[in-house]
Amino acid sequence: MRLGRDALVLTQTANSRSLAFLSQSLNEGKDNIEIPIISYCRQGQQVEIDAAVMSEALAKNNLKAIKEFSPFDKYLIGEKAALFCGGTGTQIYIWNLDEWGSGYCLDWHDGVYGGSSFHQGDIFVRSRRIRSRQGQVSVKVPLDFSLRAYLEVIFLIPRMKMFVQGTLVKSRPLARFLTKTVVEAGDILGNPVELTLGYSELEWEQGNCGIFLYWHGRLIEAYKRVGGMIHSADVGRGVIGVTDVTNLMDDKDGRVWVHNNKQGFQDCESYALLEQWLAEKVDEYWDNNFDSLKLHKENNIYKPDCEWVQCDKCRKWRMLPHNYDIRKLPVQWFCYMQPFGGQCSDKEQKMEPGTVNVSDKRSGYDCKEKDSDRIKEEDVMNASGKDQRRVRFKVEEPVLKTLRRGSPTPSQENKSRSPSSTGQRRVSFKIEQPALKRLTRGPPTPNHKNAKSRAPSSPKPEKVYSHGLNLASYKNHLKR
Repeated sequence: MRLGRDALVLTQTANSRSLAFLSQSLNEGKDNIEIPIISYCRQGQQVEIDAAVMSEALAKNNLKAIKEFSPFDKYLIGEKAALFCGGTGTQIYIWNLDEWGSGYCLDWHDGVYGGSSFHQGDIFVRSRRIRSRQGQVSVKVPLDFSLRAYLEVIFLIPRMKMFVQGTLVKSRPLARFLTKTVVEAGDILGNPVELTLGYSELEWEQGNCGIFLYWHGRLIEAYKRVGGMIHSADVGRGVIGVTDVTNLMDDKDGRVWVHNNKQGFQDCESYALLEQWLAEKVDEYWDNNFDSLKLHKENNIYKPDCEWVQCDKCRKWRMLPHNYDIRKLPVQWFCYMQPFGGQCSDKEQKMEPGTVNVSDKRSGYDCKEKDSDRIKEEDVMNASGKDQRRVRFKVEEPVLKTLRRGSPTPSQENKSRSPSSTGQRRVSFKIEQPALKRLTRGPPTPNHKNAKSRAPSSPKPEKVYSHGLNLASYKNHLKR
């Protein structure tokens, strides 16, 4: 309801169809909120009012309110219901959109036809603002304002097909797109909890990290920083965790510790203990893997531990062999195709707790070095195409250290500070300057035209006066 003042929801199952009108225009100035709802019973192609839910008079009264305060009538509703094509689904129509500045709060982009996935259509929040998170300094969080980026990770195990601006959203189950993957299992208040931790090169480049918390398979909280991530932007950079907390957030008495807007959890004992447990596991993972983790080495591309592909029929995810190039897969892939060669009824694979996979620079990826950061050479050209100077410099990468909180120990205080211990870069470079040429004014002389280079001028001879004396000696001679 933050997007617009009025919304119409049309949903259909195998045996029923329902219509609901959520309207601020209808309820403006009223003490009691009215939500007109119409329920139909489906029997094949025949649709009639469900007498077991509501009377025909109430249905007519609700339909009259919908016609009065919305652009929908019974003919337009029937036209939209025909889009189901006899199947099931839900349609939501929103109008009287909220405004932001000179336009609406939403910004529609059609994208570029025939382009890559980065040029597909999208719907943005016009302000492009990111959500405030504890310890976060990055401003590159697309899922905070991009509908396509949000739908890519909204489900823990994606099953349905989603389209934005007419193009299919490629789902991205985060747990299957990580390297250095570790699965941790624990117990909080008698409820089992499983956490998948790994490294994402894309998130490292954007300066992001944190835990993605899912509830009933739906994303509730993203990029939640815990442990050392809160106190430093570099600690945990690129580390992503994925966990489902359904058992922990649903009490046995039926209470749910999730906000109504599905954008966060309520403050409770189970959530506080979950934060402590996540902090311990993330800090432990960081200490054990950070020094050996190649964050940025010669611009190599890191491949996920396991390559996955989703069947376009059963929507199950299948694990591909390690030596298979995922770029060879067709646009539409099914379980019976290679390299899986199975059936849709086959059970979906999953990683077991405690499994550690290493896949850096595995075959199937082009790990070509681009411009090496170790030694670079720069040529500056002038208008004629000749080199003016040549700069050659060498960059010495520092040894990365794990940051710790608290006062330093006496042994640490006595250690001398070096560029590698302070996290600085030492750059040594040499500039080769070209030979400079003397510039002259006026038209060149014939001799100057034929001369290839101008020799340095010789010192002017000293003038000699009479008696073979120079100026100083001649003045002394006159005084005498």
